[in-house]
Amino acid sequence: LTMEMKDSGSVVLTAYHPHSPARIPGMEQSFVQDIPPSHSPSSRKSLSRCRRINRMLSNESVPPAFSRSNSQASVDSTSMEDFWCEVESIKESREDGSEEAMLLEFKPADEGELEAEWLQDVGLSTLISGAEEEDGQALLSTLTRTQAAAVQKRYNTYTQTLRKKNKHTVRDVRDIFGTSDSSPTFETVPVSPVSSNGIQLPGQKPVWKSVSSKSCLDCGIDKGSPSITEELSYDVSFSESITVLPKTQEWPKNQRFKKEDSALPKFIVRKSRFGLTEMGDLSPEDMKKIRYLSLIELTAFYDALGVELKRNRVERVRGRENGLFGVPLTVLLDNDQKKVPGIKVPLIFQKLLLKLEETGLETEGILRVPGSASRVKNLRQELEAKFYEDAFDWDQVRNNDAAGLLKMFIRELPSPLFTVEYLPAFITLVEKISKIKLQLQALHLLIMLMPEANRDTAKAFLQFLKKVVANEGKNKMNLWNVSMIVAPNLFIYKGKRANQQEMQAAATTAHIVRLLIRYQDILWTVPSFLISQVRKMNEAAMNNSKRQLMFDKGVRKLLRRKTMERERPERPEGAVTFPPYLQSDIPEGVIRVYAPLHSKVSMAIQLNSQTKAKDILARFHCENSRGSSQNVRGQIQSLHEIGGNIGQHCLDPDAFMLDVYRANPQAEWVIKPKAS
Repeated sequence: LTMEMKDSGSVVLTAYHPHSPARIPGMEQSFVQDIPPSHSPSSRKSLSRCRRINRMLSNESVPPAFSRSNSQASVDSTSMEDFWCEVESIKESREDGSEEAMLLEFKPADEGELEAEWLQDVGLSTLISGAEEEDGQALLSTLTRTQAAAVQKRYNTYTQTLRKKNKHTVRDVRDIFGTSDSSPTFETVPVSPVSSNGIQLPGQKPVWKSVSSKSCLDCGIDKGSPSITEELSYDVSFSESITVLPKTQEWPKNQRFKKEDSALPKFIVRKSRFGLTEMGDLSPEDMKKIRYLSLIELTAFYDALGVELKRNRVERVRGRENGLFGVPLTVLLDNDQKKVPGIKVPLIFQKLLLKLEETGLETEGILRVPGSASRVKNLRQELEAKFYEDAFDWDQVRNNDAAGLLKMFIRELPSPLFTVEYLPAFITLVEKISKIKLQLQALHLLIMLMPEANRDTAKAFLQFLKKVVANEGKNKMNLWNVSMIVAPNLFIYKGKRANQQEMQAAATTAHIVRLLIRYQDILWTVPSFLISQVRKMNEAAMNNSKRQLMFDKGVRKLLRRKTMERERPERPEGAVTFPPYLQSDIPEGVIRVYAPLHSKVSMAIQLNSQTKAKDILARFHCENSRGSSQNVRGQIQSLHEIGGNIGQHCLDPDAFMLDVYRANPQAEWVIKPKAS
């Protein structure tokens, strides 16, 4: 296989780590046969070569070190035919010059470097520098037991490595966490259930509503086929839940990746009295903290499962500074935002999706049947020249050619859409974690780690793929077909050699894409235990700032004290001074809601146990139905929680406001359009 592809520019899967440990015994995987039809001469063009590749991969004469019994999934020669035909199509596109080659170079890590980078990535660079930074202290104060153990493990490895190298004296872990015995432990936050707005109320248990279409997030089978239904909980961290599993638990044997929809469980995330929070509902500052906590939690989760969290170290590729293809997402967005302020997904990507949604969803074999290579090449050149001039004629673009341009855009991103650093983690979670629920939890945390531009673009792409699958009756593309076609475009990069071990990871990547499509509504929801930790971080940071402010003003206060005491009138004995927010004229349980875009800009509202965010919105809409402008009435308004222990939080319409108010009494309440 290596010789056959040596001189023609091979395709290598980055997601597989060639030095991964042996698989857990009993986790042999296989695929149900899936023989998709070919629908055009172009798709049959390379069919014989695709079959040769599959035969070679499924050959029983695989070297013992990589035998099916203890390493890679067994790949049937027909079950992955769509995948390998797509790989062949990609390779031919690069050979004829219609696609630019851009190599990603992986750099080896010195001992201790990965741990140092990890500490920086989770916002704990203070442990490396030795500086007393408030943000790092606030983060450490929120960690659960398993999260704290994960931090301690990485920090211990880092310090031991530095001591061996005699670079410099490093801080002892006991100095950082204030422990004195030889087996340092962490003071961690409780792991009892927290309510879904992300704050734990003393003595309060989560209150669940009865299941209905509006009271839970339902991700599973769309066609009514029988499947297992499981409930997901966001109240306790995933890693803490793993630690309570019996030690004698055995992994299921003979695990299979079945292509039928019924093979995937149906998951339900019930709404508590605080509703659910999507990623776009939080401020960028709070989402940055969510990413810190997600990486710590992901590491703790993998530690609890006994699985290594692999990571690539990549030399950054700059990419082009202008144009459409091969340009970093952030550069594209910077350019596009000059034309459309606030845009979150590149204009060219949006237009390609729109073209396919308008005319291509019912096209048989869409995504699978390739367009004309020469037409796609010419269309790409024309787009580069005319797109921003609004002179490109989209009516000339055939559906299969538009699909080819879409996949080419994804492949040519300088950094993969699903960032390359943790691609090995995407692979490992499927190879070593057999339960779909655990795979989904790991994927959930991995999605939280994605940069904002990647996350928003990936969300738009997955929403489109869901629509493709919904039209299976006409386009003949079911979930498994779509997953096999998309996987090579998401999880491969241009390299120098093709490797049998790496290519056998194809089955795993297709399964991961299937999970991303099926459970996307869950994956873009922020777990409440992470929001709880963000609130605690913000509270700790505020307290630290207040203490620092008091310290800075200490000298001046000391100099002025005698003068102030002489000027201050004597207080009656027994008098009590209340904080400003208690001195206000707003009684307990009453909030003042502001609506700057409405004719009536504020209103005091008495809350009771049944008042929801949507009730407040309805009241404002009724009061302002005549006075507000037509533009305001046409916008979708949302109630936002701003300040206090959160930066900004767009509330679920089903959130019970008295519970939210009690969780964050210092917040302001503002009605405004939800960020798109």
